Amino acid sequence: MSKPKKKFSESTVGKLLFGAASIVNPTLGNVLKGVTSPKEAIAEIGKAKISTGDKIKLQQLIYEQQNKEMESITSRWQADAASDSWLSKNVRPLVLVWCIVVFSFAGILDSIDSVPFHINEVWNDTFEKVMMACVLAYFGGRTAEKSTSMFKK
Repeated sequence: MSKPKKKFSESTVGKLLFGAASIVNPTLGNVLKGVTSPKEAIAEIGKAKISTGDKIKLQQLIYEQQNKEMESITSRWQADAASDSWLSKNVRPLVLVWCIVVFSFAGILDSIDSVPFHINEVWNDTFEKVMMACVLAYFGGRTAEKSTSMFKK
């Protein structure tokens, strides 16, 4: 059974947004109660019957908070790369290799009819998301690191 998705209102961005929304326009907090993602929150803010200035303030707040969270992740990865520890420098590539090996091995076993192995749909979906996150994080992080070092030169 899959774990229920964390409510947007319980996330850092959600808490910040709901606090700001209640200050900017108290009725907007009711509009945003059911949203589960920043994307949905932005859409609901766009539909809300509040001034355009208030809509822009709240949407900008969401984007700024998301950017801060991404920057903090990038800075942690850069600190790991600068560390003297072999493990901290190599944990991302090792996780990526592990995901590729396990995903490939499971796919091969699942495709052979004589082997009684079947990937449950829940696990297949979950592992696919983990795999995509690892690949995007690794290559996206490496691209960001290389771009930053090129611009500094």
